[in-house]
Amino acid sequence: MSEASIRIRDLRVDYGEFVAVNDISLEVPYGEVFGLVGPNGAGKTSTFKVLATLMEPTYGEVSLAGIDIMEHTEEAREILGYMPDLAPVPSDLKLWEFLAFYADTHQLGNRRQRLERVSECLEIVNLSEKCNDWCKQLSRGQTQRLVLAKTLLHRPKVMILDEPASGLDPLSRREMRHALQNLARDGATVLVSSHILSELAEMCSTMCVMNQGEILGVGTAEDLRRTLGRTERALTAIVLKRADPLKEWLDGRDGIGEIKIDGPRVIFGYSGDDASQAELLRDLAAADLGLKSFKEEESSFEEILVEVAEGNREP
Repeated sequence: MSEASIRIRDLRVDYGEFVAVNDISLEVPYGEVFGLVGPNGAGKTSTFKVLATLMEPTYGEVSLAGIDIMEHTEEAREILGYMPDLAPVPSDLKLWEFLAFYADTHQLGNRRQRLERVSECLEIVNLSEKCNDWCKQLSRGQTQRLVLAKTLLHRPKVMILDEPASGLDPLSRREMRHALQNLARDGATVLVSSHILSELAEMCSTMCVMNQGEILGVGTAEDLRRTLGRTERALTAIVLKRADPLKEWLDGRDGIGEIKIDGPRVIFGYSGDDASQAELLRDLAAADLGLKSFKEEESSFEEILVEVAEGNREP
């Protein structure tokens, strides 16, 4: 078995003269929920279409569970589950009928075995009680989970999910997250795209940030905060009495940026490294200015993506 469940080498996708995906390379291990995130136009959907064998790239190599998807497309599709964004479901079928139809197309054993698999997948996505409901009666979140159940029927080794939590309420997002994490624990590889980084941070063990067809960073949520967050740290000091003496103490010191006072809070930018910040805190505590607390504000994931989208983080 290949060490990487998904392996991408020098993948490029062009639409005429427009470069949607620009020579990216990436590996995703087995048993991970891996997030692909970026603003609109980052290249996520084009990458997903190639991985799902729905589009041929300009050039590059892609393998799923060791299968070259260009050379052995049909074999790759047998181990692949693909869930597009906002996939439609028929209104005139019951949930079990909808899934039974796809179980038939996958030729999952005899009728009894297929219906057993339908029941298993409904249970995985917490829709067992609605198996006899009509598809048209489902909420947006329930419809998304039904499509996920359909994607699971043939036990794919690799799952490609495009915006699976799009438009879901918090409860539905939590249920979706738990289902995907359980699948990964059972050995499947789940690749999820979203334009909401905070959403993926809750769901994924590892994430990849894309912009303008290129990869900006790969790692855990905290890795990405460090590598793609604001270059100037935002620090907050809270004092017991007046904040003006602290502001005066900070003025003119090396690395100190804009200073704002908000009641007992003094909020300021700082461009020094970790060691310099530790020295600043030590000196501040020794200055006897009534320091009560001191903290560093992390970049929010939304801030990171805004910077990426505005071009402040070049590939």
